[in-house]
Amino acid sequence: MLLVCGLLMFTSCSDDNDSNPTLQSPTTFVLNQPTLAQSAVNLSRSSYVRLTCSQPDYSFPAATTYVVEASINPDMSDATAMSTIFTTTEMDVDAAELAAALTQQELAAGKTEEDFPMVIPVYFRVKASMVNSAGETVPGTDIVSNIVSLDNVNLAFSLAPVVAPQTVYLTGAFNGWDWETAPTMVPVYDGISDTETNLWHIVYIDEAGIKFNTARDWDGNQIGFNELTAVGGDLAGEIQGNSDGNICSSNPGWYLMHVVATVSGRDIAYKANFYAPQVRFIGWVTSAAAWNFEDDVDFTVPTDANGYFVSPEIQKTLPGDDVTGCLRVCVQLPGYDWWKTEFIIFPPAEESKPVAVSYRGTDGDQERVACTAGQHMYINFSTDKGYYK
Repeated sequence: MLLVCGLLMFTSCSDDNDSNPTLQSPTTFVLNQPTLAQSAVNLSRSSYVRLTCSQPDYSFPAATTYVVEASINPDMSDATAMSTIFTTTEMDVDAAELAAALTQQELAAGKTEEDFPMVIPVYFRVKASMVNSAGETVPGTDIVSNIVSLDNVNLAFSLAPVVAPQTVYLTGAFNGWDWETAPTMVPVYDGISDTETNLWHIVYIDEAGIKFNTARDWDGNQIGFNELTAVGGDLAGEIQGNSDGNICSSNPGWYLMHVVATVSGRDIAYKANFYAPQVRFIGWVTSAAAWNFEDDVDFTVPTDANGYFVSPEIQKTLPGDDVTGCLRVCVQLPGYDWWKTEFIIFPPAEESKPVAVSYRGTDGDQERVACTAGQHMYINFSTDKGYYK
């Protein structure tokens, strides 16, 4: 019995080896015309659009992936690939993703939001690839299907509203063009809305320059000199671009940079204003306990990108409350009250262990900080850290 079984197994294996299928590069791949091709399809009321196809003719059944592309153009120009990678010949394309892609295509073709909703034909094709057991594409197995259409697609405007960015990062020669250490621009209190954002920061700008972005990344969305819609402020005449498109200075040094980001249609327009960096004590700690900028209490400005702004010597010892007094600091940004650009170093820190600057931004009132006569405040705006000494 064992001998017979062994002979049968040997014969079977021999036959299989003789008849192993041979992979061929596919020449036929059919995407079926949708059953609803002539019917009205409302994407905003649909969960998905179903497409079906045959498997490419690899000469044998094989693990295959399918990527659906959609376009408003019958030649599939400017087609958008859907994010889902399908593994069967029945593909349910997410209606919301499809609507967003088609909306983007219509806007790129010159339509405006007022042109929606619209009824349009939509064209599809599928790209198929054989994959191995590791999910890797097998070379020579890619193939693109024929084109099919849905002829009556109701397309509503399907993009989320554009909102002015609330977070912007600065990078440049001052920090070695390192997004990981890029300072975050500070919102002006009450200067944030969905349609406009006002941000500020003190930054060192030289001939090599700076750029800013809403992400800590070179993702193609960074803003340089050429992307600014306007340059303003008292020191605008010193700001220029270079061959790398950076925001540069003909007079290297420190600037108070004020960025106004405004929604313009589906785009964001960026204006940048540049001023002298006036960092000041205000209130109880000044000689007149004045809540204005009349006292001469400016911090000294360093000469290099890694230097510290240094306050005048503190003349009063204050307990850190709202009755007898506390230390308060701000930058003077034209057009804004002092408390809208306020910040503090808290908890109090020493030179050996500087702490992050606490910016008020859009938050509520800040911590009350005591101060000691004879001390100075030190602030490094490249690292956003400081201490008292």
